[in-house]
This record gives sequence, structure tokens and C-alpha cells, in this order.
Amino acid sequence: MCGHCGCGETHEHADGTRHSHPHHHDHGHHHGHDHATTLVELQTRVLAKNDALAARNRAWFAGREILALNLMSSPGAGKTTLLERTIRDLRGARDIGVLEGDQATSLDGDRIRAAGAPVVQVNTGTGCHLEADMVMRGLSELRPPARSVVMIENVGNLVCPASYDLGEEAKIVLLSVTEGEDKPLKYPSIFHKSSLLILTKVDLLPYVPFDIEAAEANARQVNPNIEILRVSCATGEGMERWRHWIANRRSASRRQSAAERVTVL
Repeated sequence: MCGHCGCGETHEHADGTRHSHPHHHDHGHHHGHDHATTLVELQTRVLAKNDALAARNRAWFAGREILALNLMSSPGAGKTTLLERTIRDLRGARDIGVLEGDQATSLDGDRIRAAGAPVVQVNTGTGCHLEADMVMRGLSELRPPARSVVMIENVGNLVCPASYDLGEEAKIVLLSVTEGEDKPLKYPSIFHKSSLLILTKVDLLPYVPFDIEAAEANARQVNPNIEILRVSCATGEGMERWRHWIANRRSASRRQSAAERVTVL
């Protein structure tokens, strides 16, 4: 159960399908401070369990020198389009696998597959975010090779995905120029926890009332260390810088893994 937005508890059947049950209080009980405390305690336990599984995922990635990136944004910001362009641009250069998170359908997974990358579709039902156990199960099906890149496209949402560690190397938040430059101030957690902000659809800047400098300033007000890229998948602007960012992060991740192995020895 998500304590942030109230989405229901998700249950999985033996055939792999999932459905969620919202918690309705129509059974005559009185709910006050005790119930609120119980919800907080439940959410704490859920997050603690998720963090433990995320740590297992992180160790799994590190042991195979896999770079895992968690892409987050509101719906329509361009996560899938960015992945399509990235996969096509890097075809043959390095292995990329995708875990595709959505509440329903395989539409985005089909797009990723058509672009040329292996993909596992993870549908959450009414769930508004991916969790570490979903990623763990997805990886068992995706089977990414050592030294590859795993892109995790989270469910479109600027709130809950920020609270759930998936074991990724870095969180990346996308913000399109059609959304408004105030979003980092209105949804600070996701920007605070992200290593990189990708401002997408910048080819539309002449046609929309978006102050890109203000958007970047707002993001840095929330997270002074956040890196920022301006990207257009339509024109290719910023895509080379994005590819360099992936390569640099991949190299840093490998050096860290090597250092950790030396420390253990």
C-alpha cells in the first residue's frame, strides 16, 4: 500500500497478473489517531522491506558491473521516446536492456522492442510506481549480460517513484517544456533525489511559454548538485551529451565496483 497517494495494496496471482484492492472504511469502525499511526507504521515496514530488496538488486548489479538507471517523470514527458532514440543511436555500441513500468498494456514495451532492445513489461495494476521486488522479478526474465546497461522506465508519476529505491545506480527525472518551470518547486522530492534532470522536447520552446532558465534555477534550488541536460529527441539536440553522460556514469560505476572488490579481498 502506498502511503503517499493512497493506491491500493497489489496482489499477484500464480499466472503473474496483478490486481489491487483499495482499502475502504465502510464497515462501521471508527478511525482516528490510532489508525493514522498504524498507516505510518505499515508504510515504514513496506519501505524497509523495499530497501532490503533494493540492496540485493544493487549488489546484483554491482557484481555484474551493470549500470542501472531509474527514469522517472510525469506521463507524457518523453521517457519512452528518449529510450527509443538512445537505443537506436547506440545500436551495436553497447548492450541496453529495459524494464518497462506501466499500470496497464504493453504499448511502451512494444515500442522499445521495435527499437531493437530486449524489454520486460512490468504492469502494476493500480500501483503508481515500481518497487524493488518488481525489478528483481523483471531482471530474472530480462537476464541482462554483464557490463550492460539496464534502463528502468518507472510509472509516470512525479510523487511516489521518488520514495522507492530500486537498487539503481542513479535516478533520472525528465521534465518536458510543456509542463511548466515550477514543477521542481511543486514536487521537490523527485528532483532532490535525482542525479540528472533531462529537459525534454526543447524543440518546442519557440511555441510554448516555458522559461527554461527558471526551470533550471528551480531544480538547482531544490538540488544544487543536480546535472541538467537539454534534449530534443526530434532534432537530436543534446543526445550526444546524454550518451556521454551514460558512458561516464558507466565508467565510474565500474571503477567503484572494482574498488569494492579490492577492498573485500
